[in-house]
Amino acid sequence: MTRRGKQRVVTDRLGIHAEAGEWCTIDKIPQPPADVLEDADNPRLRPARMPLLGMVGAVLGAPFIPVITFLELLAKIESAVMRSLDTKEEKERWRAKKEDEKRRDATITQQGLDKVFDGNWHGNAGQFLLRWYSHSTHHQRMLLATQEEIVLAAPPQRVSVGREKHMQIVARIPASEATLVDPFSGEFETRTLLIRFRDGSWLRVETEELRSDLHMHVLRQSRTDA
Repeated sequence: MTRRGKQRVVTDRLGIHAEAGEWCTIDKIPQPPADVLEDADNPRLRPARMPLLGMVGAVLGAPFIPVITFLELLAKIESAVMRSLDTKEEKERWRAKKEDEKRRDATITQQGLDKVFDGNWHGNAGQFLLRWYSHSTHHQRMLLATQEEIVLAAPPQRVSVGREKHMQIVARIPASEATLVDPFSGEFETRTLLIRFRDGSWLRVETEELRSDLHMHVLRQSRTDA
């Protein structure tokens, strides 16, 4: 079944009509100040540990890591050799790509997008982040965009397999309170999206797929609003 087919099955089971959706993760939550933690009743700030089945899989896969690393190194060497044989036009495209990456990285630094949120624990994003793993101890979220709200779904507890099977809605954010934003306005192919709250605070998520359906949905919405 295709990714979109799986998504339709999931949304039907959840009883919602989503215009786009994608699995996403967040970076490590920084340690909040003591008073913030106390006010929030000392919430969980980390996902649950990998289940036993996942740990067994990781152990069994460990011997192959050096092989994979070696193959990746060979691929990089091959790529470098092929680039040296590129035509003038291909080399120009490569340089343009590297320049785009530099501009993207500069934007990330300027806007603080290397952080998981805007840094204000008392803002809406900071308060929502404090409850992230109280909603579910799974390390991923299915982020779904509907006309009325942003929906986050996940298994209640962390799983290593069958995430769609165990998934349920763990949080809802009305469209009047937050919107999805591509901080690069579609200029670069990235996995980054922001949940931007009406008070200006934001929370960064990283999608599994590069320039996912969610990115394209956000881009279409921005063009419609313009």
